[in-house]
Amino acid sequence: GGGRVKSNRRLEPGEEIRIPPLRDETDPPADKPRPAPRREDAAFIRRIAIFEDDAILAVNKPFGLAVQGGEKTARHLDGMLAALEADGERPRLVHRLDRDTTGLLILAKTRKAAASLSESLRRHEVEKTYWGLVAGAPRPRQGTIDLALAKRNSGTGGKERMVDAGDEEGDSDADQGRVGADVRQAVTDYQIVEEAGTVSFLALRPRTGRTHQLRAHCAAIGAPIVGDGKYGGPKSRIEGVSPKLHLFCRSMSFAHPSTGKMTTLTAPLGGHMLETWRFFDFPTEINVSWPDYD
Repeated sequence: GGGRVKSNRRLEPGEEIRIPPLRDETDPPADKPRPAPRREDAAFIRRIAIFEDDAILAVNKPFGLAVQGGEKTARHLDGMLAALEADGERPRLVHRLDRDTTGLLILAKTRKAAASLSESLRRHEVEKTYWGLVAGAPRPRQGTIDLALAKRNSGTGGKERMVDAGDEEGDSDADQGRVGADVRQAVTDYQIVEEAGTVSFLALRPRTGRTHQLRAHCAAIGAPIVGDGKYGGPKSRIEGVSPKLHLFCRSMSFAHPSTGKMTTLTAPLGGHMLETWRFFDFPTEINVSWPDYD
């Protein structure tokens, strides 16, 4: 009808709908052009790169680096990618890692590669393996966490966190209107690689890609990721271990966007997590095998 409407607006017979032209999500809004490329940005990305060919660029993302910008985020990986533009193409994000999650992040170097990888991710045809240090030792030692998640507003500064969608607390009067309607299935496979006292080296395979899925799932089974105060609370703090989040994207297997061949990329452990692994004498080069999906 010539005007903007809210998402809950009900359509009436005969109304005319216009959808504005869609833009590539990797392109900046017209009123917010990207800053000029900086030479130091290109140098930084090259330092953390672990694989590159004509279609993809893989980096080992360090702790504390945001993948995308936000209200209070001036420096982020997406903002640096213009420094690698060549022949009118710049690397594009096809998946994301939390600011404090480290490890493998794959970038598409062309629009065609981005479309191919995005479709593989949408179809759940990309297998990811994460390593995490968790407090405690989940039982059984290997299993699947099938727990739907929903967003809940904490009521403090508008902060949100993922919660068990079936949590009875969400039905209380105090929580009415604070649990979002966006309830989504979330499934994670896990296995204990090694145990050391009060902590365990856990391998995790997310079958779905929900926000904070691994963090929320580990906390839900009583084994929060070390350094994850948001979901694990005091239990996530381990004396003698770095207080930083101990979650690392170790590897990804996917159909290469150019050749179609199955490709597996692996990131080497580094930073505070490497120090922790050495402290507990955990293996740093182990390959984890997963059972077939049901």
